[in-house]
Amino acid sequence: MQASSLAGRLKRSLTVTDWTWWELPIVLRLYVAAVATAAVVTIGVEVALANWQALDLAKFLLLACCAVISVASTPRIAYSAPGVTRDFTTVWVVPIAIVLPPAYAAIVPIPMFLVMWLWVHRGIVHRMVFTAASISLTYVAASHVFRLFPPSFAGSHVGSGLHAFTWAVAVTACEILSGRIQHLFVAGAVKLSNPGVRVWASQFKREALHGLFVVLDLSVLITLAVGVSPALVLLALPTVLLVRRFMVHPVLVAQSRVDAKTGLLNVSTWEREAELELSRAARTRSSLALAILDIDHFKVVNDTYGHLVGDRVLKAVSDGIQGQSRDYDKAGRFGGEEFVLLLAQASEDDASRIAERLRAHIGDLAVPIDDRPEAPCVRVTVSIGVAATGRDESQELTDLLAAADSALYRAKQDGRNCVRVAMPVLPEQLAAEIADQMESVQVDPAGTSLCP
Repeated sequence: MQASSLAGRLKRSLTVTDWTWWELPIVLRLYVAAVATAAVVTIGVEVALANWQALDLAKFLLLACCAVISVASTPRIAYSAPGVTRDFTTVWVVPIAIVLPPAYAAIVPIPMFLVMWLWVHRGIVHRMVFTAASISLTYVAASHVFRLFPPSFAGSHVGSGLHAFTWAVAVTACEILSGRIQHLFVAGAVKLSNPGVRVWASQFKREALHGLFVVLDLSVLITLAVGVSPALVLLALPTVLLVRRFMVHPVLVAQSRVDAKTGLLNVSTWEREAELELSRAARTRSSLALAILDIDHFKVVNDTYGHLVGDRVLKAVSDGIQGQSRDYDKAGRFGGEEFVLLLAQASEDDASRIAERLRAHIGDLAVPIDDRPEAPCVRVTVSIGVAATGRDESQELTDLLAAADSALYRAKQDGRNCVRVAMPVLPEQLAAEIADQMESVQVDPAGTSLCP
């Protein structure tokens, strides 16, 4: 069964007419095709001109095996994080480009990305082809640049003393050059895909600079080790695996904070951050509000279209909440089809306006049931309950949640698809009010509809 599935995946990937590349804008499509074509031509030229030797082939197989092992052991979660993925693929391409003829650097991305696609991360085919092509082009260039250095500065052997230092400097310069050129290739594709993305600004963030330094350091050290003795690469492989695990740790921490289906904070994380925000509001005597949102008749969506469509609706609503709230608000999934939004420095009137804007925005959403261009869409509405504290009031989170929940029940009683506000009340009074409301709640008919 696994073999047939793998064969089917390979067959589908080789069907070029099914690639999403055809759906790209024409300029971006031509750009991706040009880079891939240039890589194919470069590989052909370098392979034809190479002087193939048994010792070089043995070194290449050793380094390529280490590269494939490193790629195959990359945690899949590394590719689910937003931004650039640090999978350390290039730390193995650098020594190949330096100690071996350029042809080897041209072809090594092929097995690496093939293994990645088959066993690690089933990414979009044209993106993986583009990335592999850009690495092939840039590190072939790095291999040629390294050979332009005079033997007294670099050369084919590491040497000792000052020559070992200058040899490492030459390797560092080539890695920086190839890394930046490869980044230019990727940045060009990103900008053509979305001109509003600030590609360069993200490169100067602490995490990005940290990752660049780690990749540069590992690349140079592994190249030095291979230059001294290829057998030393066996010591470098465990180091790369351990360092990559360390780099993935922040991703694991971030994943533990969010809800997998919506990308919002999960309940426990939201409660911790909400408690901190409440304490801050009490210290600074600032106002604060909380809103609970419930998707109207969400069960009907699941029963009618299935849970996959229900997940699409949840994601669309969560994206709407994030898009319509402020950067310092705390949004989380409270469970099922309920969401919660903590509004810092917001009065009751502010919270009402934000909630009403959010309700209208979600009501205008049309969520397609699948990826087909002509797919029908589902429309949903939300009911929202809002509770707020005054500037000189201190409030427990449980009391504020209970007040907002009471307002949410009132919104449902009043016909759904509306916003209701409740000032915080005593817990005993609130419990009695909720009990009365539960007895009088009427179930309305389904309100979902297909968009034209």
